[in-house]
Amino acid sequence: MAEPGVIKKLDETVVNRIAAGEVIQRPANALKELLENSLDAKSSNIKVTLKGGGLKLLQIQDDGTGIRKEDLDIVCERFTTSKLREFEDLNSINTFGFRGEALASISHIAHLTITTKTALQPCAYIVSYEDGKPKGLPKPCAGNQGTIISVEDLFYNVATRRKAFKSASEEHSRVADVVGRYAIHNPKVGFALKKHEANTSDIKTNPNSTHVDNIRAVYGNSVARELLEVEGSDDSLKYKMHGLISNVNYSAKKSIFILFINDRLVDSTALRKTIENVYSLYLPKGSHPFVYISLALDPRNVDVNVHPTKHEVHFLHEDIIIDKTQKSIESKLLGANTSRVFYKQCKLPNVDLNLTTAVLEDEVEKEKEKEKTIKAKNLVRTDASSQKIDKFLKTDTNSSSKDISKTEENGYKRREIKLTSVLALKSNVENDCNLAVRDIVANITFVGCIDQNSVLVQHTTNLYFFRLKRLTEELFFQTMLYDFGNFGAIKFKSGLALYDLAMLGLEDPETKWKEEDGKKDMLAETVSQVLASKAEMLLDYFSIEIDNDNKLLSIPLLLDKYMPDITRLPNYILRLACDVDWKQEKPCFEGICRETAKFYCYVDTLNEYEGHDWKWTVEHILVPALKKTLLPPKHFAEDGTMLLLTSLPELYKVFERC
Repeated sequence: MAEPGVIKKLDETVVNRIAAGEVIQRPANALKELLENSLDAKSSNIKVTLKGGGLKLLQIQDDGTGIRKEDLDIVCERFTTSKLREFEDLNSINTFGFRGEALASISHIAHLTITTKTALQPCAYIVSYEDGKPKGLPKPCAGNQGTIISVEDLFYNVATRRKAFKSASEEHSRVADVVGRYAIHNPKVGFALKKHEANTSDIKTNPNSTHVDNIRAVYGNSVARELLEVEGSDDSLKYKMHGLISNVNYSAKKSIFILFINDRLVDSTALRKTIENVYSLYLPKGSHPFVYISLALDPRNVDVNVHPTKHEVHFLHEDIIIDKTQKSIESKLLGANTSRVFYKQCKLPNVDLNLTTAVLEDEVEKEKEKEKTIKAKNLVRTDASSQKIDKFLKTDTNSSSKDISKTEENGYKRREIKLTSVLALKSNVENDCNLAVRDIVANITFVGCIDQNSVLVQHTTNLYFFRLKRLTEELFFQTMLYDFGNFGAIKFKSGLALYDLAMLGLEDPETKWKEEDGKKDMLAETVSQVLASKAEMLLDYFSIEIDNDNKLLSIPLLLDKYMPDITRLPNYILRLACDVDWKQEKPCFEGICRETAKFYCYVDTLNEYEGHDWKWTVEHILVPALKKTLLPPKHFAEDGTMLLLTSLPELYKVFERC
């Protein structure tokens, strides 16, 4: 009969490596522990650098409180921490770390180096560690406040564990997932993740941003634009819930479920399945939502001391809390499902922002001959007599006459302007023009007006939202440049005193006049004198006529059959005098053109002009002018000036799902 084995105490090195394997399972686990330490240190910026997916190098740099020089001797020993003193403290723990095992575990399975500086220390100190012990005394070095922890050759002494990792790219993805989740939950902190010696970051978020901004930075605008905000609370349970969940328009093949409880990244299989079941009523089979949930619970009801990784937690009243969270999400989705809203990113898809030209004659090549058989979802309406959106809307217009008349000299010979400043401004416009965006604008079909500042248009099978005011402001600015010195005139039947116009402008709250700016009458007199002193140049180049009595007689005619909102004339006169740099030629001409364009981009919505209301003017005057002459700058494809709402193929997908 065999004798029982002799029980022996394990060697301390073996014990520590076993413990390390429990806490640090892969680079992503190590990073999670280090990230939480940086957040506990009140960091505002955290930078992570990887090499070989974190197996060769995992470095984290923060600008937190740092580590005292006196504590560097024991900082990597097991069960040393600044966050816990007694067992009872676990009942109200409000920091991420509390066991003091993370750094110790890493030092037993990797080469660990810490560089740190506190606010009170005159310099930084650097120490390397092995098996929880420093390899020498702290050495002074240069460094900013905060801590840099470098972990090299992770699992170098645990060969079986190191060989188990499939690829560096997979480990990099896991680390990126952890960084992205913490970045979303901590928008006040800036996060960055990059590969060693790489010039660009894989993840980059700014400090003091928002949850939605960081979701956009990490997961893209396709997720961020489809989010719904959910809230829930219960005072008796000391429960509070905040979340951002995707609406019924969004679905993905892979589920993204981000859960934080008391600011700690955890997982809850029960909550995950419950939310998936709610979405199964709305999404196609095999599709999944995006869910970010943050729960705040009474710390006394949460047990985080379940597993060394702290990824698993137990909390009281779990069923009730899951039920309340489920009801909040159901209520939000039910309310959002009454109508479907379609948004696209501010940056237009399929637009090459580098496709610019300095030659006006260059145009985008015409599309190739379309297939003879076109599917219904790709049919394009091109008949100008087709119904517009206005057919389904009631209109009510106000008409009144204006004390103005329009004149334009017939047979006037156009003069050529060769001023270097004007040629340079034209060149800037042409160099910044984007041909791909120009092709869209040049081939749109008007659908309808949303309001005086925005319209719907169609291009091929796509429906676009255009911010009309931005587009027409650029149109009139370019008109001012290309018709420089050759304008017709809109003449007033009786002159308008510049002083009176300036006084009216100063009375307008939009001007934001303050007492410290000076007395209104003195300011108005100054405005009148400034413009009167430039009367000859304004008339010669811009058809802005001012007589000897300082009265405004005319303004330029920029677009035939178009009348700007004359009620904004006082503000225009003020800006013309105050916001234009009159000392230098190029800034002066650019300023006059810009301020004039700002004035003309406002459509007169209160009065009819030549028997037509403002909607007719938008459809038959402004939109055709945009199609014909506008050279759109490339930033129009990035700043929301032109938004792709939806397309026929996408609408067909929705109807198939309904």
